[in-house]
Amino acid sequence: MRQASLSRTTAETDISLTLNLDGQGRAEIDTGVGFLDHMLTLFAKHGRFDLTVTCRGDTNVDDHHSVEDVGIVLGEAFARALGDKRGIRRFGDKVIPMDEALILTAIDLSGRSFLGYALSVPTEKIGTFDTELVEEFFAAFVRAAGCSLHLRQLAGTNSHHIVEGAFKSFARSLREAVSPDPDAAGEIPSTKGVL
Repeated sequence: MRQASLSRTTAETDISLTLNLDGQGRAEIDTGVGFLDHMLTLFAKHGRFDLTVTCRGDTNVDDHHSVEDVGIVLGEAFARALGDKRGIRRFGDKVIPMDEALILTAIDLSGRSFLGYALSVPTEKIGTFDTELVEEFFAAFVRAAGCSLHLRQLAGTNSHHIVEGAFKSFARSLREAVSPDPDAAGEIPSTKGVL
């Protein structure tokens, strides 16, 4: 079963997360950060991942630690659920429109961490959410999951649409990358023999 359950407790956050890669898009999300809850809910839906996340963080300071640490634990969960990555497609990419926004995402579950972040979010806040935390979330995920991720904004002027488009595109790309490759069942998708 391609599943993982993790807990992570620091002086700043206390996180529990369960992930099923072969789910139906069910989500139960309570991070204490409303906008992040919204993004993770649609991430689960569009990725067809079953995802449960609870986070108790020092949001009295700000949302930074909660957003970053949820990204870390989610990345670790994907790495654990994928195991040696035998039989997966490895690569995924999608271009997603969100009204006037158009976002391209490409991912490689290579075991190497790299984030190419090219979103230009015009406002500093979406509601009470600091938009600079979007990059922090993806950077944390990439480091913990061991993947290369490129996010490119091809169009867009509305901050909410840009970020939501990015999470939807990310979900669809990741869904493709983790999906079984029927032409390479049981194979490690690398000439190295390991990822």
